[in-house]
Amino acid sequence: MEGFPIMDILEQIVAKKKSIIAERKKIAPIPSFALSRYYGRKVISLSERLKSADSTGIISEFKRRSPSKGIINPNAEVADVTKAYNKAGVVGLSVLTDTPFFGGFTDDILAARLVNDIPILRKEFIVDEYQIYETKAMGADVMLLISECLTKEEVKHFASLAKFLGLEIIMEIHSEEQLEKYTTDIDIVGVNNRNLKTFVTSIEQSKTLYDKLPNTAVKISESGISNVESIKELKAIGYQGFLIGENFMKTDNPGLACKEFINGLSPTLS
Repeated sequence: MEGFPIMDILEQIVAKKKSIIAERKKIAPIPSFALSRYYGRKVISLSERLKSADSTGIISEFKRRSPSKGIINPNAEVADVTKAYNKAGVVGLSVLTDTPFFGGFTDDILAARLVNDIPILRKEFIVDEYQIYETKAMGADVMLLISECLTKEEVKHFASLAKFLGLEIIMEIHSEEQLEKYTTDIDIVGVNNRNLKTFVTSIEQSKTLYDKLPNTAVKISESGISNVESIKELKAIGYQGFLIGENFMKTDNPGLACKEFINGLSPTLS
């Protein structure tokens, strides 16, 4: 586990995140975000694109490392990889911006935004409203709320603020109990197949929870998806989106791996 005690990885991430945010607030206060070229930009709806009949449903992820796998692809260029993902036919992009644990940077969103005209999800541990204004300013379209590390009140407040700023929201859950935090401001509910305490993955998690998910939200499955058969199973249940990262990023050519994966899906897209 690359030196991280299994049971408290999430606690470490959140604690570190709060420390980093405190420093960022001193350098770039919230009012400064309004000066960004992207702050007034209208977002591209990921939820609407996922509902489209011709959507591949694939949200491909850019990440360099993770606590569970260590270094995955440290030299990949975000602009090159995300452009290749886009060309392969993905419905959206997910970009990690956490630095200490995932090797991402806020500038990665900016780099992806400059060369892509499809929805971009900022994959991050959102624990402070500061990050929501920051997400809007960097040109992302969608923001992630991880219910595991947020209270019901925090989810409601952060989702409301994100919606006010024009962002879409994915609420990520890991258990049925976390659905109690759902609010109608949430556009997409994502079932993470990875247990954040053990980092073990299984798509059985998505299968088990599907019938419990709110009818008003678009439904996606995240993590541990590595083959076309898994997509077929999940699509047959009713899932409209599938977030895939490591499966592509661990290869020498993530864009090509994504293209070949989507080509293999072709018979299931109609």
